[in-house]
Amino acid sequence: MRVDVLTLFPEAFVGPLDVSILRRARDAGLLELRLHDIRAHATDRHRTVDDYPFGGGQGMVMRVDVLDAALDAVRALAAEAGMVVYLSPQGERLNDTIVRELAEMPRLILVCGRYEGVDERFVAHCVDRQISIGDYVLSGGELPAMVLIDAVARHIPGALGDEQSAADESFAGGLLEHPQYTRPAEYRGWKVPEVLLSGHHGNVDRWKREQRLARTAERRPDLLRALEGDEGGGEQNGL
Repeated sequence: MRVDVLTLFPEAFVGPLDVSILRRARDAGLLELRLHDIRAHATDRHRTVDDYPFGGGQGMVMRVDVLDAALDAVRALAAEAGMVVYLSPQGERLNDTIVRELAEMPRLILVCGRYEGVDERFVAHCVDRQISIGDYVLSGGELPAMVLIDAVARHIPGALGDEQSAADESFAGGLLEHPQYTRPAEYRGWKVPEVLLSGHHGNVDRWKREQRLARTAERRPDLLRALEGDEGGGEQNGL
């Protein structure tokens, strides 16, 4: 997969995307990540990328002409046009279903807004999908872009090494993940559930399923309602 990021702050991505799974995926050629400075496509000597909003209001708005020029230049760097995703608090909220859909794409182009946002004409004519990571406002789209890249990269075949890992994680199958334990089997009187030490795979699988259901019912009952609605033939509720 190729991921191009359009941002005013390419330096923000140095570090978080250079470690662990993402680093290994990039080194193995599974994930190609390219950062592009939007400001490089400004045409005046001050490299202006924003202006006052028509109709008045607070703050500044990123210019449609600069963004469009930046997107055209980035699109031309690869044969695949790519899906253009604008990270915005007004977008659909990111969930496991969306992550898995995006992981099927050969190329993503992520656009990180700043200030009061971007000119709506860019969104209307150039953006394929708007995505939010939650109902709150951040200073820009850089952090959401990093979250999206990390989540999507885990589903690139070969990125995790063990393909079963992603299948067992929280939200896989609509449920939260079961509790996890490791050595020592007892610490300060705190014991690992006996079933996990039994070696009986059927019982262990049954326990994990029961724990996933119980934990989801306690912490995210909305997920269970969505799952029950989906299994009943109705539309799945948004998360």
